[in-house]
Amino acid sequence: MRFSLTSDQTGLRDAVRDLLADVCPPAVVRAAWSGPTPGVWGRLAELGLFGAAVPEAAGGLGLSETDVVPLLMETGYAAVPHPVAETMAVAAPLLERADVTAGTVRVAVARSGAPVPYGRDADLVLVLDDASVRAVTGGRTAVDTVDGSLAAARVDGTGGGYAALVSDDPRIVRLAAARLDLANAAQLVGLGRRMLDLTTAYVGARQQFGVPVGSFQAIKHHLADALLRLEFATPAVLAAGWELAERTDDSARAVSLAAVLAAEAATAVARAAIQCHGAIGYTVEYDLHLYAKRAWALAAAVPVDAHLAHLADALEI
Repeated sequence: MRFSLTSDQTGLRDAVRDLLADVCPPAVVRAAWSGPTPGVWGRLAELGLFGAAVPEAAGGLGLSETDVVPLLMETGYAAVPHPVAETMAVAAPLLERADVTAGTVRVAVARSGAPVPYGRDADLVLVLDDASVRAVTGGRTAVDTVDGSLAAARVDGTGGGYAALVSDDPRIVRLAAARLDLANAAQLVGLGRRMLDLTTAYVGARQQFGVPVGSFQAIKHHLADALLRLEFATPAVLAAGWELAERTDDSARAVSLAAVLAAEAATAVARAAIQCHGAIGYTVEYDLHLYAKRAWALAAAVPVDAHLAHLADALEI
C-alpha cells in the first residue's frame, strides 16, 4: 500500500485544484448563501469530473476510489457549493447514467431522515437507509442549516415521493454508504487544510506588540495540534480509498477510521482557527466562517457513533 500519489493522480488533482481556485473563490461560496451560483458545475463537467469513478465502458474515466479521493479533498478545500462529491463519488458509479456522468443531472445524496445537502437544487436525490437506495424526484421541503450554501432540504414523500428503488442488494447499499462517508471524510480533510492555510496567513500578518501573533507560543501550539490532527487523518482517508477500491475485507473498518478521524480533525481545526483569529474569526464578513460552517455541517452528517461502534467491534473492545 502506498500513500504517495502517482504522477497521474497528482496531475489530475492539480488540474482540479487550479480550476477551483479560478472558478470557486470565497466570493462564489458566499454568493451561494443567497441562491444558486452558475459556472462552477459546468467547468467541472467539461473536465470530465463527474465520470471519474464510472467505468470506461459506461462513458467514464474508469478511475477508482484511490484516484478520486485527492479530487474530493480539493472540492472540500474550495467548499464547492454544489453536490459535486455526491454526484461524482456516489451517484455516478452507482447509476452509470450518461446524463449523470456528463454532469447534466445533479444528484444529491443523504441518509434517510436526515437533511439532504443541496436538496433544493438537485435534479435527483438518492436516499440511503440500511436496506436500500431509493431515487427521489420530488417532495422536498427547504430547511435551514448552519451552512446556508448547502441549500438543504428534507424529503417529505409528496410531489413524487420515492420514485424508484435503485437497489436493495446489501452489497451495493453498503458500498454506496461507504462511498458517501469516504467522500465526506475527504472533503473534511480539504476543509481543514483550507482553514489552517487561512489561519497561518492571518497570524503571520497580524501584529501585536510589534511582532506577528503567529510568533506567540500559544498560537503555535494551537496550530501545531490542528496540523497534527490533519496529518493523522489524511493518510487514513487515502488508505480507506485504497481499501475500498480493492474491496478488501478491511474496507469497512478503514472507512470508519477515516470518517471518525476526518470529522474530529476538521472540527478541531475549525475551533483552533477561530480562536487564533480572535474576534474577527466570529464575523460573517470574514471568509473563515464559510469553511468552518461547511466543516461543521459535513461532520454532523458523518455517523460517528456508528463508526466508533464498528471500530470497537473490530478491535473486540
